[in-house]
Amino acid sequence: MDFDVELRFQKVKNELEKKFGEGMDVQAILFLIGVNELGIGYKEFSKNEKTDLLHVAICTILEPYGYYEFEGRDAEQWPHFKLIKQLPPLDSREQQHLIKEALISYFEQNDYVEIPAE
Repeated sequence: MDFDVELRFQKVKNELEKKFGEGMDVQAILFLIGVNELGIGYKEFSKNEKTDLLHVAICTILEPYGYYEFEGRDAEQWPHFKLIKQLPPLDSREQQHLIKEALISYFEQNDYVEIPAE
């Protein structure tokens, strides 16, 4: 994995843990993004809704890479995306790298966390 991406991801993770508590991993961060993008605040989510929130997060962070396109919201305000192009075949290491890179970009572009400089 690219050392710079891992270092920057750890900075994002540390900033999020200051706000939301210890134990933030990629899945927890994706869940936060999904809740944020849903835009209705936090509530108790069903298991299916949690899965849908992770899907919303993945689509959101991969949209700038050209994989998904936002289509709009349904009657319950859930965001919907259209698959534009298939992800290339990635091994788990490459997949983690892409997701971490996309997470970093999401937080930097939206100014949600300030990543301290070295």
